Amino acid sequence: MIQLADAFNSQAEACENLDSPFTAMLLRQVALNLRDDHPVGAFLHGWSNYDTFRSGAVALRLAGALNSLVLLEMDTGLAAVYPPHQVDGETLWRAVERAMRAHSDHIIGWMASPPQTNEIRRANALIPGFHLIAKETGLPLVMSEVGASAGLNLNWDLFAMEIGGQVWGAADATVRLTPEWRGALPPLADIKVQSREGCDIKPLNPSLAEHRLRLLSYIWPDQTQRINNTKCAIDLACATGRTVLQEDALSFLARRLEPVEGATRVIYHSIMWQYLSDEDQATGEEKIFAAGVGATPETPLAWLRAEPDAQKGSAAITLNLWPDGETRDLGRMDFHGRWIEWNTL
Repeated sequence: MIQLADAFNSQAEACENLDSPFTAMLLRQVALNLRDDHPVGAFLHGWSNYDTFRSGAVALRLAGALNSLVLLEMDTGLAAVYPPHQVDGETLWRAVERAMRAHSDHIIGWMASPPQTNEIRRANALIPGFHLIAKETGLPLVMSEVGASAGLNLNWDLFAMEIGGQVWGAADATVRLTPEWRGALPPLADIKVQSREGCDIKPLNPSLAEHRLRLLSYIWPDQTQRINNTKCAIDLACATGRTVLQEDALSFLARRLEPVEGATRVIYHSIMWQYLSDEDQATGEEKIFAAGVGATPETPLAWLRAEPDAQKGSAAITLNLWPDGETRDLGRMDFHGRWIEWNTL
């Protein structure tokens, strides 16, 4: 069984690989030094299962809780060792431990909920897929995002993505995605979104200050550009007024898989399928494929996802488009969408 130190060190390695040396240092200090002689330490050492993401991504919960103290200006000593300040690991740990002792109720309360990142750069993998779907079907899109969090990526068609010297989207878009692009450029289509919905078991409303804080707390504090771009995406979500339904994935799919004459149903998600139980994953896939059997050229169905697989360090971008339904390997993406490797089709 994975123990606390192993879980925190493993997440630290992932943070380092995703360009957050500060968060990596923070989590390694926790792994090295945390004792159970105060409420937060006892809470973490008593966590029942560190084995999988389904057990709660505990290291990310703690990182978000500590960051929330800084964002709320609740602890000046902690803020003094957080970016843009640069300190060594021992100095950081002393401030973190003091904060844990001083704000144990806030930290433990914050950790009651799983992380909510709503990473908008994952749209770098989805947007080219949407263009491919629109190009091949020639129909408006009925969008359905599973695990949509705060719904930031429901507004993907209002983002600008810069790849290969081209700007996909409005030139004056406030949310600008600039992935490192590897491979041939995908087809560019004239897309019409007919309707859109998203679901989440615990959705966030970006117009609420407490929910906005939670979104920002899970963005690693040494990633300034990511923070600023997410703030723009939050403002855009507030302006559009779209909200995410509180609904589980299977119930959502049962509704959204109903045929729509003259439109392409698009089921999509990114780095969320792993949080479903094995049984729910199998049931969800069964529902989608069963709906695909009944698809026609007038009622096509697409399932686009960017999810982890057996290959470490990145996620697979995969598409099924019915009535054909063939499983297509579109490429791979970095877990935060920093780079996209697109397969030539």
